[in-house]
Amino acid sequence: MHPRRLTLSLALLLAGCRAPESADTIFFASGADLQSINPLVTTHPLARQVQRYVLFTTLFRYDSALVVQPYLAESWMWSADHTSLVLHIRHDVRWHDGVQTDGRDVQFTLDAARDPAAGYPRAAELSCLQTVAVQDLYTVTLGFCRPQTTIPDVLTDLAILPDHLLRRTTHDARLTASFEDHPVGNGPFRFVEHVANRRWIFEANPDFPVQLGGPPKVHRLAVVVVDEATTKLAGLVDGELDVAGINAMHAGVVRRVAQRAVLEYPLLLTYGLVWNTSRAPFNDVRLRRALTMALDRRQMLDAYIYGFGVVADGPVPPSHPLAAPVPHISFDRAAARALLDSLGYGPGGHRLAFTLTTVGTSDNVLEQLIQADLAAVGADVRIRQLELGAFLAAAQGTARDYDALVTGITGDLSLGYLDALFDSRRLDGPLQYAQYRNPEVDRDLAAGDFDAVQRIVARDVPITFLYHARGIQGVNQRVHGIRMDLRGEMPTVAQWRIQ
Repeated sequence: MHPRRLTLSLALLLAGCRAPESADTIFFASGADLQSINPLVTTHPLARQVQRYVLFTTLFRYDSALVVQPYLAESWMWSADHTSLVLHIRHDVRWHDGVQTDGRDVQFTLDAARDPAAGYPRAAELSCLQTVAVQDLYTVTLGFCRPQTTIPDVLTDLAILPDHLLRRTTHDARLTASFEDHPVGNGPFRFVEHVANRRWIFEANPDFPVQLGGPPKVHRLAVVVVDEATTKLAGLVDGELDVAGINAMHAGVVRRVAQRAVLEYPLLLTYGLVWNTSRAPFNDVRLRRALTMALDRRQMLDAYIYGFGVVADGPVPPSHPLAAPVPHISFDRAAARALLDSLGYGPGGHRLAFTLTTVGTSDNVLEQLIQADLAAVGADVRIRQLELGAFLAAAQGTARDYDALVTGITGDLSLGYLDALFDSRRLDGPLQYAQYRNPEVDRDLAAGDFDAVQRIVARDVPITFLYHARGIQGVNQRVHGIRMDLRGEMPTVAQWRIQ
């Protein structure tokens, strides 16, 4: 697309939000609309960040070291057996319509999230939450089915909703209610406007408590929907956008523009080659190790994502404080050939041939790199590209119709995703693709020993972990105070300011 057309298309998206005060507005690019502002139905990662860091508050939040800190719940106390948690709710947080936030809002939100009719995506993580009782307006007691070792991660993610606006609506009505079009929050920013598939506008809440960070340092925040990478790049270079996720190949371009910078930060996103361990020959750990040794993962990082990531040996990125040291399988083509030969796949033996299934796009560079590396040790790999629905059907259907998959694995800050990845009792997890069965893993998951789980999985290689991705954002240096980390892009958004 011609650069001038790029600028015009972005101008259409921004039309109506460049008021005179735009000098005090931060323009943040999102690759898609935020899906929903309702925390009970949202799966879109950026939407969830807007909910917990912009429009609403959560009971707890993580600091940059991923330590749980008070937020709407200003203090708490566990019972002696850790099955009961007493929350003391702040007295100084108001909904943006002036109504006080209190324990009734907490009870309403948690009860709604536990109700199967609501369809809350993380409802399974609340299965042990048995009771939510309001003792008085600012004291709520949570009762659990078994002792809890820590604050459940879901309580740092689920934004609290206004009981007084939603208590009389059904779960289905919430999806189309006026609240969706004109949401009322209690966070550092207030809702101003939403134009579908174009933009969300928020403005500073002047009444946000100082103890929680106080009013934002900028007057307005505009989340602009820009789904084309080249349009994002043009908008960033031209100054129409202040913060925009960029392709790795564009990082050098941004760095060469005056007053622009590239911000790199860790993500909870790991790419892997998932083996169907219920199907021969991938049920043999020796074969999986041989194929892993044949892959030059460092070259993949350099050629595919231009070094914006780190080689992965397990499901947890090394920047995560709960990452455990795991065995490393080095790139060694000669050793891979020797091991394959010993398994009968060398010269004069069987020819190893299989299909690599991936989500279909015009760009399959990563799959081609895998294909070339495995061809070098005598394996014939056919790439099968499917649209997303067909990919999920092949990966998660009863037949498990694939040999190997290439996919990204999204994590969570508490490592709860390891349970869904590898617990053989859970067949509905987001990546229960490998059909991996190991009683050691089941035992250690039940005991909460994630260190042991990481080591066993790295040893058994049900998934050849390729790399841990890193986020890349282009930023206009007129905006100060931007910090991004494992929590996401927006944990410090209320502190961003324009010079």
